Amino acid sequence: MTQAAKLVYTGRTHTSGGRHDGTSRSSDGRLDVKLSPPGGAGIGTNPEQLFAAGWSACFEGAMEKAARNRKIDLPRKTAIDAEIDLVLDDGGYALRARLNVSLPGLDPEIARGIIDDAHQTCPYSKAVRSNIDVTVALI
Repeated sequence: MTQAAKLVYTGRTHTSGGRHDGTSRSSDGRLDVKLSPPGGAGIGTNPEQLFAAGWSACFEGAMEKAARNRKIDLPRKTAIDAEIDLVLDDGGYALRARLNVSLPGLDPEIARGIIDDAHQTCPYSKAVRSNIDVTVALI
């Protein structure tokens, strides 16, 4: 990051107990969740679900910007189904991701262009680029 970078926002959370029966709370109190292992019987969410929600929300914002740059309105029923896999590979854990994007009514070539532009500008996409296996599909 350059020295000229302007801080826009800092999200702050306090987590205790981790993914196994933990809790995570934001400093402003707007997020307060119980954590439990993925696929487990416990109540609460898990880091993979939280990551999927955050990335898909950010990605939709990046698509809105990409559409505006093309002077196009995104369809009202735009949606993203995000899937974050926790995998065990070579003795260690890793993530794998799929973003399945629905842009109903848009020409597929235009939709693909918006998705590709968003994938280049979305901060979450930038953070994982070349770090995890990612598929972004137009459905």
